[in-house]
Amino acid sequence: MTNAFPFSAIVGQEEMKQAMILTAIDPGIGGVLVFGDRGTGKSTAVRGLAALLPPIMAVAGCPVNSARAEDVPDWANLKDSGLIEKPTPVIDLPLGATEDRVVGALDIERALTQGEKAFEPGLLARANRGYLYIDEVNLLEDHLVDLLLDVAQSGENVVEREGLSIRHAARFVLVGSGNPEEGELRPQLLDRFGLSVEVTSPTDIDVRIEVVKRRDAFDRDRASFGGAWRADDMALRGRIVAAREVLAGIEASENVLRDCAELCVALGSDGLRGELTLLRAARALAAFDGATSVTRDHLRSVAASALRHRLRRDPLDEAGSTTRVARQVEEVLG
Repeated sequence: MTNAFPFSAIVGQEEMKQAMILTAIDPGIGGVLVFGDRGTGKSTAVRGLAALLPPIMAVAGCPVNSARAEDVPDWANLKDSGLIEKPTPVIDLPLGATEDRVVGALDIERALTQGEKAFEPGLLARANRGYLYIDEVNLLEDHLVDLLLDVAQSGENVVEREGLSIRHAARFVLVGSGNPEEGELRPQLLDRFGLSVEVTSPTDIDVRIEVVKRRDAFDRDRASFGGAWRADDMALRGRIVAAREVLAGIEASENVLRDCAELCVALGSDGLRGELTLLRAARALAAFDGATSVTRDHLRSVAASALRHRLRRDPLDEAGSTTRVARQVEEVLG
C-alpha cells in the first residue's frame, strides 16, 4: 500500500472522493458503487484512501484480521495471540474467481480422516475489516452476486460442505466499479451499495493537463511524489479519525428526519433504505466537517450519492437520475 497514488493528489472527482471518505468514517453506510468512464481514477481512489487510513490492530497470523484473541476462529489453530499493526486490507475480487476462492475451501478428506476442521480461507476472510474491491462489478457472475448479498446482509461468511460448517466474520466496505455501457447491475446487489457516484472524464483542458502531470510525476518517482503529498494525506487521516470519534454524538433533528422522508417519497425511492443511508451519510459528513448536528446543507451534499441508484425507473422521464435528485432536492430542501 506504500506505493499507492496519494488520495489527496487525485484531481477532481469530488463526489467520488467524498463518498469514499464517508464510508471510511462510517463503514455501516454500506459501500460505494462507482460507474463511469475507464481511466477516471476509480481503483486509484480506493487504494489511495486505504493507504492513508490508520493501520488496524489484528491478532498475528489471524486469517480474518481479528482484533481480539477471543474473536479468532477455532479453525485457525493459532498459537500466538499477540497483536500486530497492519495496513487496512484492500482485496480485489476478480471476475473469474471461483466460489471456493471467494468464500474459502473445506478440506473434506482431512476432516473425515483426522477429525479436524481444515479450512483454506478465501478473499472474504482477507477483506474482513477492510475493503473488497470489484472492478466491472456489473459483469460479476450471478452465483457470486448471491454470495455477496448473503455476506453483506449478515456480516458473516458461512461455508457448508458435506455436513460440515465453517463461519467467520466478513465485514468490509464493498467498492464496485464499472462501465454502464457494458451491462446493468442486478437490482438486489445495487440496493446493497450505500452510495453510488457517476464519474466522467474531465473536459477542461487545464484539469486534464494537471491529471497527466501528477500521474507522470508519480510514475517517474513514486517515493518523492508520495512524500510531497504526505502532509495532505495525514491531515485527511486526522479528520477521518476525528470524525469517527464524534460520529455517535452527531444530532439529527426531527426536521432533518422529515426532510429525509419527504425527499425519498418525492423521488419514489423504494423501501426505507434510502432514508437510513441518507441520514447516515449526512451524519458522517457532519462529523467530517466538525459540526455537532446534521443540517440541510449536509443532506444536499450527499443526496445524489445516497439516492440516485434507488429511484424507480420512469421510461417517460428523460432526465437522468442525478438530474431528478437535484430537482427534488431543490423542491424539498429549497
